[in-house]
Amino acid sequence: QVQLVESGGGLVQAGDSLRLSCAASRMPFSSYAMGWFRQAPGKKRDFVAGIRWSDGTTNYAGSVKGRFAISRDNANNTVYLRMTSLKPEDTAVYYCAAGPVGAYAYWGQGTQVTVSS
Repeated sequence: QVQLVESGGGLVQAGDSLRLSCAASRMPFSSYAMGWFRQAPGKKRDFVAGIRWSDGTTNYAGSVKGRFAISRDNANNTVYLRMTSLKPEDTAVYYCAAGPVGAYAYWGQGTQVTVSS
């Protein structure tokens, strides 16, 4: 089992920046990836960004590319999501996930990000 704990959400204004953190209890395999997803009210959960634990390869949803940056701290089993130039449409509950690449098996409880206009 892998427990994930997110932190860093909050209420910000459009154009502001925010950094989310996700601490994993352990990273059982270097082949794993970690990622961030988000779910706005009434909408499905969407992929935001992902990072391969072994080599740090990243990928992003088109809507956040150039504004968000995912990074990792291998020593502390922590992944970060740096969000800049935030827009009201970025408002959502953000979830951290971990697991085999393309098959996330573990999820955090979510952290709310609200961007006011």
